[in-house]
Amino acid sequence: MTTLFDKLTIGEITLENRVIMAPLTRMRSIQPGDIPQELNALYYSQRAGAGLIISEATQISPQGKGYPATPGIYSDEQVAGWKLVTKAVHEKGGKIFLQLWHVGRISHKSLQIDNKLPVAPSALPAKNSGTYDSKWKPVAIETPHALEIDEIKAIMMDYKKASENALEAGFDGVELHGANGYLVDQFLQDGSNKREDIYGGSIENRARFLFEALDEVIKVFGKGRVGVRLSPFGTFNDMKDSNPIELFSYVLQEISKRKIAFVDLIEPRSSVAGGSDSVDSSAPSTSELFRKKYDGVLISAGGYDPKSAKEVVDKGEADAVAFGRHYIANPDLAERIKFGYDLNKYNRATFYGGTEKGYTDYPFYNK
Repeated sequence: MTTLFDKLTIGEITLENRVIMAPLTRMRSIQPGDIPQELNALYYSQRAGAGLIISEATQISPQGKGYPATPGIYSDEQVAGWKLVTKAVHEKGGKIFLQLWHVGRISHKSLQIDNKLPVAPSALPAKNSGTYDSKWKPVAIETPHALEIDEIKAIMMDYKKASENALEAGFDGVELHGANGYLVDQFLQDGSNKREDIYGGSIENRARFLFEALDEVIKVFGKGRVGVRLSPFGTFNDMKDSNPIELFSYVLQEISKRKIAFVDLIEPRSSVAGGSDSVDSSAPSTSELFRKKYDGVLISAGGYDPKSAKEVVDKGEADAVAFGRHYIANPDLAERIKFGYDLNKYNRATFYGGTEKGYTDYPFYNK
């Protein structure tokens, strides 16, 4: 029987365990410039005992930014900052992928160059959603600009350049962020994509953006060092689709053909993306629904504790489990789970923004 602490090969890389650090937005980059710093390097190196660290979501371009102080991967200064992070993680024996991010409509013009509107597949604002402006003030979502074909092609080049920068920065691989109502997800789901061209309408057309971006990333890293994150049934950022099972079954089957390192599926029971501790026990299980649709390594994320994580791997419903909030509060989470140590409690008030408090000051287990 496979366990959470057996080694796992993902593409070209072998992980020492199956406890994954999920991508976690923390908003602690240097301003101006959205530049990673020594504090970030310390934070990630503390958590190098994870089988794999997936970095916080990182914007591929100034246009891709949706929140203040999130890091980028498009400037020389950002690449230099990320080199501090990868070096620190590798010195501790860890492995780290960068998550590539474009928020699409979940932004605000104050975060955009020349105060331009955020972009999206269609000119539809996300209802019942909000974001922050450049001054950290909560603001309503604006009606976005619907992307033209030539603008989409430019974004594909942004994905490629961001991947090249991630390679230069020393990352072991990259994860394409296709979840949580951001740009890739906005193209996938018919609640946000009302286009009538080659990027809209049929499932195949709506998935085109995802696969074009994925193929650009693979050109840089090779298929064995690329993952994708998806959130079937997720409702965060006003996401919905008329037939999510058919949509994501198609997407996973097509991803299978590319033989990438892994797919990272968010369980809908915890689809609020860090905004709350609530878990919907009645929500469908994506690991159960889609395990047979994807022929590759499956990472499951969302609402897990040590017991449920062990169970899902033991039963073969996932190959590994990604933890978010528990990794914020427990830098040595993998060791704590392995030996049954108690977990530190997290402080939600320190999740976003700030300095070392609630970031690098959580204690390791004192034996």
